[in-house]
Amino acid sequence: MDSQYILPNDVTFAALDCAESFRLLSPQEKLYAHYMSRAAWYGGLVVLLQTSPESANIFVLLQRMFRKQTPAQLEQVAAAAGLSVEEFQAFVVYASGLFANMGNYKSFGDTKFIPNLPKEKLEALLKASQAFREQPKEMEALWDSCACLMYSLEERQKQLGLGDKGITTYFSGNCCMEDAELAQKFLNSKGLSAYNTRLFKSVNGGKARYEVRLASSAQKDIAAEGEPKSCCGSFSFEDKEFVVKRGDYAPLMEKVCYHLQRAEKYAANENQRRMLEEYRRSFASGSIEAHKDGSRYWIKDKGPIVESYIGFIESYRDPFGSRGEFEGFVAVVNKAMSERFARLVDSAEVLLPELPWPQEFEKDTFLKPDFTSLDVVTFAGSGIPAGINIPNYDDIRQTEGFKNVSLGNVVAVAYASQREKLTFLKEEDKDLFIKLKGAAFEVQVGLHELLGHGSGKLFTQDDNGEFNFDKSKVINPETGELVSSWYRANETWDSKFSTIASTYEECRAECVALHLCFKKEVLSIFGHEGQAADGVVYVTWLGMVRAGLLGLEFYTPEHKSWRQAHMQARFVILRVLLEAGEGLVGLEEVTGQDGKPDARITLDQSKIRTVGRDAIHRFLCKLQVFKSTADVEKGRALYDGYSSVGSDGAHDFLRLRETVLLRKEPRKMLVQANSRISGDTAELVEYEGSAAGLIRSFTERFRDDAEQLEADLLEMNRRDAPCWC
Repeated sequence: MDSQYILPNDVTFAALDCAESFRLLSPQEKLYAHYMSRAAWYGGLVVLLQTSPESANIFVLLQRMFRKQTPAQLEQVAAAAGLSVEEFQAFVVYASGLFANMGNYKSFGDTKFIPNLPKEKLEALLKASQAFREQPKEMEALWDSCACLMYSLEERQKQLGLGDKGITTYFSGNCCMEDAELAQKFLNSKGLSAYNTRLFKSVNGGKARYEVRLASSAQKDIAAEGEPKSCCGSFSFEDKEFVVKRGDYAPLMEKVCYHLQRAEKYAANENQRRMLEEYRRSFASGSIEAHKDGSRYWIKDKGPIVESYIGFIESYRDPFGSRGEFEGFVAVVNKAMSERFARLVDSAEVLLPELPWPQEFEKDTFLKPDFTSLDVVTFAGSGIPAGINIPNYDDIRQTEGFKNVSLGNVVAVAYASQREKLTFLKEEDKDLFIKLKGAAFEVQVGLHELLGHGSGKLFTQDDNGEFNFDKSKVINPETGELVSSWYRANETWDSKFSTIASTYEECRAECVALHLCFKKEVLSIFGHEGQAADGVVYVTWLGMVRAGLLGLEFYTPEHKSWRQAHMQARFVILRVLLEAGEGLVGLEEVTGQDGKPDARITLDQSKIRTVGRDAIHRFLCKLQVFKSTADVEKGRALYDGYSSVGSDGAHDFLRLRETVLLRKEPRKMLVQANSRISGDTAELVEYEGSAAGLIRSFTERFRDDAEQLEADLLEMNRRDAPCWC
């Protein structure tokens, strides 16, 4: 079996430690964190329905098995049913992977993973389980509903994508990219955001009908609170019928609203209370405008002890790049580390002019954000990042502000390296890389989130025809002529650049970090001076070029497509630096000590500040100019050019991809704590960093209403099942 599509038995698990941070909270803060976490976890189940047709049913199947018997108890059942020790370990690893990714596609890379044991062995275990003995008809029906898709590796089902390129549940199975583009035009015409929508197409009498479904607990199509009139109804657009409806994920949205309301009682201030009110209005009615208002209060809530954010946020997994996956996090501020990031914020106005674009291409005013280091208590969704810059609404980010967070306890656990598993580096680079990787990553995340995602202006024209720049004076540095393109009303970065928007922006932010990491004032903020600072810069750049090579794992040659925004961005940067020449980056194919193909990547430290920085300077300026001016054609041509993976030229990247796959290491799975009410406060419930610990955390997470919750998930999935055929 292709190792891309299984999770190995030796995958690493680690507990995400937040015990001390939680202990230091007041009783009120603990209760606030508890109810916000409950809202996040229930909302996170939406991801099952956003990932694949079978994910929700597999989740329920596994939950029912593990609610009746622990992994240790099931291990005895497995032995009696004829499973080997390795086969049972493969089963619990698969279950852990499904829970950790909130579906049967990897959150980082979007490839499917299937159980690494024969189908008949898993069926034998299921039928010997207590859950099956107690409800044989129900469990057999559940198995029959998902077993084939659970194991299927038909070409289209190997990865997420639209049409014949993969699986998606953001669109019905008969949609293609042209349908997605038409729907975006329709949404723009109505002033609606795609963030919390899905699109379902039907054909009646040869005429296409599109249903745009808004995520909300409300299912009636009447004007929601705060709306002058309902956005729902039937509309004719370009000779097609569009119907806008509420009620997607309604039972889960209702749970989210309930727990947000409970959290309000323990909010620390008026901004938090107003924020939660608007979030509830958004999740009740499906209004993105309400979520924007909640985000505005969230931005104003400076320096909270308990930080959180929740909603349909990142659009990485929508094949069109406009629809947000649900996520919610709750975290506690790490004050010592946050002081460093605050100093970086204070230096921002000095650092921004160092970026390579003209002043007119920078925001008129830098709105100083909160930038905090957080210890995550809860992160619900498909995966946990190292840092975040939110909200993603361009109109708010450009004129009102944003927040940056670095997830300190995630970085400490998830990005630790073992020397023997460190691939593609020279032996003399490995020790320095391990020693300074954490320090370099901290600098990189700080610059990436604050000055990467936080920089750059979008040129716009509003509904009244007013421009936010002087159209008669601003010169495009790439053409030497006046700026001739911009964003019209209702156009956004995501809607305009669609399929490449996420990865293009991640690349821009990574380039900003590379460009500014030389600055002494930046390095000194993080405690790096002299030779040690030079080492941090070297490892920052070395880590980037190595990540570019590792990124080949996430390229699908059959479809000539990338499956992970950040890794595509890093490959693009590697290509830019290889193109710079002069011996800056070396990449060669070698034979490993095991006799198998290997690769070696090198970086000339003496040329980073000259050849390297000049190359990034030129490339970064192009990225920003095309973004600012909404020049999709040139932006796409530039980015797609560097994203191409071929076998011609100086490097055979397709062959190198095979080497990367041969040497790849699985990502760690993080085991998160739960919280529960204890008297007049809340307490933390921790679990060991193992497959059994991760599984137990999920079975206990939804214990109070498991049967109703599972029934709701199955019913939502059953209702939409005909749409995926």
